[in-house]
Amino acid sequence: MLLSDVIYSFFLTSQISVGVLANSLVFLIYAYIFLIEPHLKKPMDVMCMHLTLVNTVTIVFQSTPQLVSSFGVKDFLDDIGCKTFLYISRVTRGLSICTTSLLSVFQAITVSPSHSRWAWLKSQLSQWILPSLLSFWVIDMLICIYILEAVRARLNFSVVGLRYVHAYCESRPLEEYVPILVLYVLMIHDLVCMVPMVGSSLYMVLILYRHRRRARHIHSLTHSSQSSAENKATRTILLLVLCFVVFYFANNLLMIYGLYASEQNARLEGINGILSSSYRTFCPFLLIRNNKVFLRLTSCFSKMRVIFSRRAYNG
Repeated sequence: MLLSDVIYSFFLTSQISVGVLANSLVFLIYAYIFLIEPHLKKPMDVMCMHLTLVNTVTIVFQSTPQLVSSFGVKDFLDDIGCKTFLYISRVTRGLSICTTSLLSVFQAITVSPSHSRWAWLKSQLSQWILPSLLSFWVIDMLICIYILEAVRARLNFSVVGLRYVHAYCESRPLEEYVPILVLYVLMIHDLVCMVPMVGSSLYMVLILYRHRRRARHIHSLTHSSQSSAENKATRTILLLVLCFVVFYFANNLLMIYGLYASEQNARLEGINGILSSSYRTFCPFLLIRNNKVFLRLTSCFSKMRVIFSRRAYNG
């Protein structure tokens, strides 16, 4: 195995392990809040749980074939396996984009001033979360259904043609208009999610800026603590959106380069998969940074570490 293959395999293994463990831990923390401490539950937690769930599934179904391929395993996926892995990974990728956009819009409406045009939506936000998530599932499952017809297992691993290529899968020859139509549909889907995401993020930046200018005039301790909690949640969502946008555009630039390259490269698709999974790997660390249960858990571990260190030092 070449050194580049070893580095690639190590990086991919680390990303899958960290991403799956971190997202699973965050999901369990939110599940604990819902089941054991419901008084700490916030409407946004449902979206965070959903985001960590789809991120975990995306990492597993998108990166596992690339990892297995990096170790030289042949015939890991047949036609059904290709359709299953690619379909699930593309559906959950779309769900990740939609959920991040919904989080951004939700938080923007939550922190909007009482006199804003969006204030009337605050009382209805929690009622729209589950219907919105359900509609995302239906839409993304319908959009990605083309994969069931367009993809098959690779017939020849030594020949790389001009079509879409994956570690174990390739695209079937289709009518000329079909790939273009699919590309337009995917672009419209991402655009519909990106525009509200970026717009609401800019709106939140403006609100934070105005709040910072007025912060010195706030004297009410209760209002100040509530505002501080809202600002922390807003900054978390802004970091989440920034992380998503950076990796999204890097992923798409590399994909565009691959489309116009003289030959499609399976390793390039693997690197693109790493970029695509990077947001889903960092996402749980951003979501959990201000969570009360997580902070209490880390505080408990810190106290235990101090106690064990003192016992070891005292012999």
